Amino acid sequence: MEKFAGKSIFRKVAIGKIFFYEKNTAVVKRTKIEDAKTELDRFEHAKETAKAQLQNLYEKALQEVGDSGAAIFEVHMMMIDDLDYNGSIQNMIESQSVNAEYAVAMTGDNFSTMFAEMDDDYMKARAADVKDISERLVSVLSGVDNDMGNLDEPVILVADDLAPSETVQMDKSKLLAFVTEHGSSNSHTAILARTMNIPAIIGVPIKKEWHGHMAIVDGYAGCVIIDPDEEEIEKAQKAVAEEEEKQKLLKALKGEKTITKDGKEIHLYANIGSVADTAAVLMNDAEGIGLFRSEFLYLESDTYPTENEQFNAYKTVAENMAGKKVIIRTLDIGADKQVDYFELDKEENPALGYRAIRICLTRQEVFKTQLRALLRASAYGNISIMFPMIIAVDEVRKIKQILKEVKDELREQGIPFKDVEIGVMIETPAAVMVSEQLAQEVDFFSIGTNDLTQYTLAIDRQNPKLDEFYDAHHPAVLKLIQMTIENGHKGGAWVGICGELGADLELTETFLRMGVDELSVSPTFVLPIRNRVRSLDLSQES
Repeated sequence: MEKFAGKSIFRKVAIGKIFFYEKNTAVVKRTKIEDAKTELDRFEHAKETAKAQLQNLYEKALQEVGDSGAAIFEVHMMMIDDLDYNGSIQNMIESQSVNAEYAVAMTGDNFSTMFAEMDDDYMKARAADVKDISERLVSVLSGVDNDMGNLDEPVILVADDLAPSETVQMDKSKLLAFVTEHGSSNSHTAILARTMNIPAIIGVPIKKEWHGHMAIVDGYAGCVIIDPDEEEIEKAQKAVAEEEEKQKLLKALKGEKTITKDGKEIHLYANIGSVADTAAVLMNDAEGIGLFRSEFLYLESDTYPTENEQFNAYKTVAENMAGKKVIIRTLDIGADKQVDYFELDKEENPALGYRAIRICLTRQEVFKTQLRALLRASAYGNISIMFPMIIAVDEVRKIKQILKEVKDELREQGIPFKDVEIGVMIETPAAVMVSEQLAQEVDFFSIGTNDLTQYTLAIDRQNPKLDEFYDAHHPAVLKLIQMTIENGHKGGAWVGICGELGADLELTETFLRMGVDELSVSPTFVLPIRNRVRSLDLSQES
C-alpha cells in the first residue's frame, strides 16, 4: 500500500481500478522491412480497427448530440478508405520497403500540408481530418490504445494533465475520479470534476505502473492510496455510503422553491458544456440553464461547426428544457481553450489576448453563423444569448448591430425566430466600472467569477504555483460583485452569477444579501445550494 498527497479539487471518495491515460506519444521510426505484403496486411488490419473505433465514437455521439455532432466520425471513416491516401501509403511501403507506421505518418504529414496550402476553405479544413486519422492509425499500429470510449468499467483516470478538448470527449459515465500530476484547481478539468460530482486530486507524482491497480481517491484528505489494505477499503466504503445517504436527503428538495425563510426567492440554474449534460440539469431539478458553454461544440470538432450542426445542438437543448430558460454563451475560444483550425497565433499572455468576443467581432462570418443558429433555435424554446469578455459599451452596440443584421437576413428568408433576451458576462474590472451603462444596453448580467477573480488579482488561474495566492474570497472581488449587482439593477438589468463562486456555500448568504437575482452552478450543486438558501433568514442580522 502506498499513499500520495496532492491538492483536492472535489471533496468526495472513490474506489476503483486505475486507468492510466497518456497522449499518443508513439515515436515513429523508419524501419526497413523485408516483406511488403506482411506490412500491407498490418496496415489493412489497422484500418479495420480504426474504423471500428470511429464507429463506436459515432454511435456514442449520435446518442449524445445527434446526427450533426456525429457526422465528423462518418467523415473520418470515409477518409480512411480514400483511394489517394491509401495509394500513397501502399506505394511507400512497396517502393521504399518501409514500415507501415512510417508510411502512414509521412503520408499524413504530406496530405495535411497539401490541404492546408489550398485556397478553398473547405479543403483547408480537411488538413486537420487527415492528421487525426493518421494519428489514429499510427496509434493502432504502435499498440497505443488510450481510447476512452473503449472502457468496459468505471475507472479512476490518472494522467499527466488533461486539456479541455480531451475531457469533453470522455465517456463521463465511466469516470470515478481524476488524478493528475499537473493542472490547477481552476482548470477546466477541475470544473468538469465538480460538474460530474466526482473527486479529483492534482499535484500527485503519478506512475504509469499504477495502470490496472486498485486505488482510493480521498477528496477529503487530498490523497491517493494505491493498493489499499482492508482497513482503508472499509473506511472508504463507509465514506461512500455516507455520501450516498446525504444525496438521498438532498433529493427530497426536488420540486421545492429556492426561497429563504423570510421569503427571498432566487432563480437557481445550472451550467453545462454539452447537449448530453441537459440530463443532469433535469435530474438535479435546476430551474433552467444559466450557462451553456457553446465553445465545446468547437472543441469537439475538427473544423468549424456548421450552422445546422449548431442549430441542432441548441434546438435539442431548448426542446429538452421544455420552456425553461436556456442561456447560451457565444463562442469563448482562446486563452486555455485552443482550437487548431482557428489558427490563432501564439501569444505571450493569451488570457489577455485574442479571445472570446474579440474573435467574434473580428471574424464576423464565424460570429454570424453562430447567431443565425441561435436565433433559429429560439423558435423551439426559451433561449437567451450571452456575450463573454466584454470591456466596453461600444462592443455591445457593435454586437447588437450584427445581431440586427442577422435578424433582418432571417426575416427576408422567412425563417422564424423569437426576439431573445440578451446579456453580457461581467468578468473584467473594466466591465464592472461601466456596468451601469452596460445595463442600459442589455437585459441581464452574468458575473463570471473565475475570470473576474483572475483579472482583479492579476493571478493566472491556470498556474498551480499561484494557488496559495489565489483568493476567490478576496475583499476586492466581493466589492466588484456588489458593485455589479447594484449598477445592474440601477440600469434595469437582472444580475446572476455563473462562475465557480456561485456554488460556494460559504458565500451563498453574502450573495443573497448583496441582492443577486440568480445563481447558476454545476448541476450537482443545485440541491446543496437550494438547501443552503432555504436554511437562511435574511431578516436576521448576519
